Amino acid sequence: MAVLVVGGTAVRVWQVARISDYSPADAIVVLGAAQYDGTPSTVFEARLDQAYHLYTKNIAPLVVTVGGKQLGDNYTEAASGKLYLENRGVPSDRILAVETGSDTLQSVEAVSKALLARGKSSVVLVSDPWHSLRTRTMARDAGLSAWTAPVRTGPAVYTRESQAHGIFRETFALLWYQLTHYPADFKYTADQ
Repeated sequence: MAVLVVGGTAVRVWQVARISDYSPADAIVVLGAAQYDGTPSTVFEARLDQAYHLYTKNIAPLVVTVGGKQLGDNYTEAASGKLYLENRGVPSDRILAVETGSDTLQSVEAVSKALLARGKSSVVLVSDPWHSLRTRTMARDAGLSAWTAPVRTGPAVYTRESQAHGIFRETFALLWYQLTHYPADFKYTADQ
């Protein structure tokens, strides 16, 4: 039974990773990743570039960046992402930086609270493909109508090894979340 549950979950993680839904939404939500003194890591930059692409396709009028900061950081992930998008030409008033969250669950819950307070409830989530199912599940649990348009470039999709690692990690993280409703974020190991 355990093999069927784990195997079925892995297949579902893989299936959802392959879906890019470009349906209109109230907001595009970019899940945070590492940043270095205001400069996004390559993982984060790939996510921000995907959000920029969606914004220019008029998928949503608002881009939400999310993520806090580590001790000693000068910037939050959200502020770093906002700065990056502004430099790409997205107007500042079209970017909402939610500067909290040190894991996926905290970030999703903070975004949900901020958007629902503004009367917005539909989101397209941007993250790595393998992260899509867990992020979408958490967003829906937090009261948002959510679908995904994951990145197709960057370290998370460079090699078969990084893809297999992502599916393995997210399978167990999703199972943990579904059993406990607690986060299960693990240190990201792809070259950033």
